Amino acid sequence: MGGGILLLSMMTFFMPITMAIPIHGIVQLVSNSSRVFYLRNYVKWKFYKYYIIGLPFGATVSTFLLMKLLERQHIYILLLALISYAVFKPKTLPDLKLKPSLWIFIGISTGISAVLVGAVGPLIAPFFLRDDFEKEQIIGTKAIMQMSAHLIKIPAFLFLNFSYSEHIPLTFMMGISAVIGTKVGINILDKVNNELFKKLYKIFLAIAGFRILYKLISG
Repeated sequence: MGGGILLLSMMTFFMPITMAIPIHGIVQLVSNSSRVFYLRNYVKWKFYKYYIIGLPFGATVSTFLLMKLLERQHIYILLLALISYAVFKPKTLPDLKLKPSLWIFIGISTGISAVLVGAVGPLIAPFFLRDDFEKEQIIGTKAIMQMSAHLIKIPAFLFLNFSYSEHIPLTFMMGISAVIGTKVGINILDKVNNELFKKLYKIFLAIAGFRILYKLISG
């Protein structure tokens, strides 16, 4: 949790955001694919099947319209609001516990933010803070949703004339490193109980939120 936005943040120190987002998408596609492989038996398919219906609609909208009409700050504000609610809400307020059919709207939102912002994890992460998901189900289901979002970004950026072929060596090495990191992470996951995992999940979600707030303030 939080690896995608951490990676994207680090990449922006070494390359322009217009280059970082497409390359980040390929690396995260590889990373999440390996995570899905290791945790394939834990994926909540009934949520994913609705999510995947909405995803291409969001990506299409962002590719053809929102790149011109919507500033990235608006997406960051949405992410920050969702994270703040999930992490800091009083116990008397309801969780973001949507039934499976409503995840079509999460798919649409993710498709939009995938192209505009790059890191989709903070957008969908708050919706996994629920008592009917075990830690493996959270990681496995979130991974396949993120994998699909990063996959659908490829034709979008090809349409926008980004040349992936110019960055094959860098992308390949980063992808290999991501697979190694995933294996290490899965081994650690086995040693963490559900209660501790969800506390850590909230901490990393909060860190991602503070990072987004910093980007908003710094411009």
